[in-house]
Amino acid sequence: MKHDEVAADMAENDETPAPLRRRKAHIRESNEAHLLACAEAVFAERGLEGASTAMIAERAGLPKANLHYYFPTKLALYRRVLEDLFEDWHRAADTFEASDDPVEAISGYVRAKMELSRRRPLGSKVWANEIIHGAEHMQDILTQRVKPWLESRVTVIDDWIARGLLAPVSAQTLMYMIWAATQHYADFDAQIVALGGKRALSQKAFDASTEEVVQLVIRACGAVSPKRREGKE
Repeated sequence: MKHDEVAADMAENDETPAPLRRRKAHIRESNEAHLLACAEAVFAERGLEGASTAMIAERAGLPKANLHYYFPTKLALYRRVLEDLFEDWHRAADTFEASDDPVEAISGYVRAKMELSRRRPLGSKVWANEIIHGAEHMQDILTQRVKPWLESRVTVIDDWIARGLLAPVSAQTLMYMIWAATQHYADFDAQIVALGGKRALSQKAFDASTEEVVQLVIRACGAVSPKRREGKE
């Protein structure tokens, strides 16, 4: 992030021409994304209490005052990291709306969650650490956003069960199992590396693990494609 780009964003006023406002909006979005990535790394390494805005600003290559222009407090920045990760996880479950086939929907969800564990392992660690410590700073996120989101997926899963497309399992337990299996590759990556005797999973190895997790989940919940079921009847 360049200092002059931050200055340009900060200089906007009501008389700024529309093309320039659009450019500044793009700059702001880019600057916030950079700060969030740096904050995610520092919070993953230090936790909320051990991190400081000075550390995050240094990681971002900016004066602390510039960071506070975007995020007034450390807690505001911390919550934004958590909310941003939840949005990614939320989008991963779009497969539940995109397909009425539980095999396609669940497989797609597992693959998307595994990809996020590969792409955003630090964010997953921040989330896990917050939960482990009682979720003090995200109770509202859990109750107002995660809970209704989960309940909407439970409704879909229960419908599949009622139609005989899924084994009679607890929908919540199934979702928890998927979260545990997929986020394990982010939260416990050091353990995976140590036990596997490798530096890190290659893309090929990660892809292979992803497909293994997909197949294990599908077998565990007994998912059946509607077309396949219709062919048997």
